[in-house]
Amino acid sequence: MKIQRNRRAAGAVTSVLALSLILGACGSDDGGDDGTEAEEGADSGDTADDAAAGGGGASGTITLGFIPSWTDGLSTAYLLENLLEAEGYEVEMQTLTEAGPLYTALAAGDVDIYPSAWPEVTHVAYMEEYGDQIEDLGAYYDNAKLTFAVPTYSDIESIADLPDHVDELNGEIIGIEPGAGLTRQTKESVIPTYGLDDFTLVESSTTAMLAQLKDATDNEEPIVVTLWRPFWANAAFPVKDLEDPEGALGESEALHFLGTKGFAEEFPEAAEIIGSIKLDDEQYGALEDMVVNEFGEGQEAEAVAAWLEEFPDVIPAG
Repeated sequence: MKIQRNRRAAGAVTSVLALSLILGACGSDDGGDDGTEAEEGADSGDTADDAAAGGGGASGTITLGFIPSWTDGLSTAYLLENLLEAEGYEVEMQTLTEAGPLYTALAAGDVDIYPSAWPEVTHVAYMEEYGDQIEDLGAYYDNAKLTFAVPTYSDIESIADLPDHVDELNGEIIGIEPGAGLTRQTKESVIPTYGLDDFTLVESSTTAMLAQLKDATDNEEPIVVTLWRPFWANAAFPVKDLEDPEGALGESEALHFLGTKGFAEEFPEAAEIIGSIKLDDEQYGALEDMVVNEFGEGQEAEAVAAWLEEFPDVIPAG
């Protein structure tokens, strides 16, 4: 990965970030590695002035940072790639495996855009730490929420019921990545609020959680997992949300495009395009389903092209 215009990236932050990005690109368990590598000091060709000349329209290189197993970001990253490349930008994809390094990269300017952030509730701790180095480019979806879910054949209806089923569930809540906001909210809010001290939150990855969910539902076995909406898994598996009467998982929130500070000033045309994107449930659901399920890994660009044919009016004409 190229270090973008040397903005604010210095000292220990750069060293830690470089290691995090290499691990993210090479160690992802979801197959999302796009082959990019951190290149220390590689700043030639990295500014808008060094971009390929000759054509009209916008120019410059924009790096999108996302976690492939979090398929909201995967889907919107490829949507932005399509729209920005059509305007003349060069787009680079940088995959990571944790939210922390992604926010660090965004704040340092090593990643230009986080294409599907949860800054209002789920990622609020990261925004408190890095918010003054990040700018909000707009919210594209306004009804995201964190959930606990069980199979539809389960008689459990509420998170408050879980203590009565600790043995049945082997004392485990199957979670996702340790650095996820959902993981933090579960440990800091849900477990103490509902007295779930007899449970162990199993922290691994979204891919591993889904594999356990599939195995359990295929065999009609009990399981409770941490999930969220919108997410294709809610339709792909026979699951239902548990009630959260104490509101321990937080309120619904919007999904945002976040940019490194100064992005809109440096790329005003790109910022305008990004800020115009607004998706409803049908549009978002179709985008994620096409990218993740209908087309699948390696055909994300084709999936977005097909989605834009189905929803041609989603993106206002520039």
